[in-house]
Amino acid sequence: MCCSDNFTEADLQKRDANPVYLDSVKGMQFFDPHVHMTSRTTDDYQAMADAGVVALIEPAFWLGQPRTGIATFRDYYASLIGWERFRSSQFGIKHYCTIGLNSREANNEALAEQVMEILPLFIYKEGVVGVGEIGFDDQTPAEEKYYRAQLDLAKEAGLPVQIHTPHRDKKRGTQRSMDIALEQGLDPKMVIVDHNNEETVNEVLDRGFWAAFTIYPFTKMGNERMVEVVKQYGPDRIMINSAADWGISDPLAVPKTAALMKQHGISDEVIRLVTYQNAITAFGQSGQIDEADFASVKDIDQSQKFEGNTVLRGGQQPRMDKNSLIIK
Repeated sequence: MCCSDNFTEADLQKRDANPVYLDSVKGMQFFDPHVHMTSRTTDDYQAMADAGVVALIEPAFWLGQPRTGIATFRDYYASLIGWERFRSSQFGIKHYCTIGLNSREANNEALAEQVMEILPLFIYKEGVVGVGEIGFDDQTPAEEKYYRAQLDLAKEAGLPVQIHTPHRDKKRGTQRSMDIALEQGLDPKMVIVDHNNEETVNEVLDRGFWAAFTIYPFTKMGNERMVEVVKQYGPDRIMINSAADWGISDPLAVPKTAALMKQHGISDEVIRLVTYQNAITAFGQSGQIDEADFASVKDIDQSQKFEGNTVLRGGQQPRMDKNSLIIK
């Protein structure tokens, strides 16, 4: 049978669009408030849509290697509010973004100064729900300088701030990030402190900030640990994201964590808050999020174009059948 010339699609057994472990959260809606879709494929968009992701936020970040000129930043920011937003819409997912100078590239001060000059051209654009992701990497003086400058920019614009907490010396970096935000006069309710873990969450919540958790293999949080955090702290001001990017990461981290929480007896309402509603409440302070834009399923026309381009290549038909083994 495997080598027959008569092997057709009719001979194949169809599989479910979603893995069995997601059956328990079928019908639920998810909002991933931190995912770098520029580095993901259209297959990821389709898988996320199939799993119930209806909206996401893409923070500006570094691309794996340093950018060398201001034009590369300008084009990147333009893509976040242009092509990437369009590409997301072609799979029924509402795309928002945060715009900022990431901490890694803040250490090139000559270039960072130029980036600071163009940020006001982008942060007031439609669909920009915050300044981010900003903060510390190596906790250098330059990183602090441009972190403070961007906090001032966010305060002036009335936008939430999305803070990247460092991989190294996380507890001190998180404390320092919050201290500086308060020194610059920001209200903690306008600040989302991201990439938390068990070591940081208590202080973040106690000080009135939003606590975001990233489910990212090996380097940040696993979802079994996340279940225990939600059990201990409840849903107030906690949100879950994938931060899926060009590294080994999982764009389905949010629905998978929801399914695991359900298996462990966490209520649907608590799951809804930490995987959907809290992100809307926090970033909705920007005035840019209207839940009606993604609360109901809308017709998708993948033949639509953005500046003459579509997600369809070379005469492709819209939305391939992912249930089939045959690729035509």
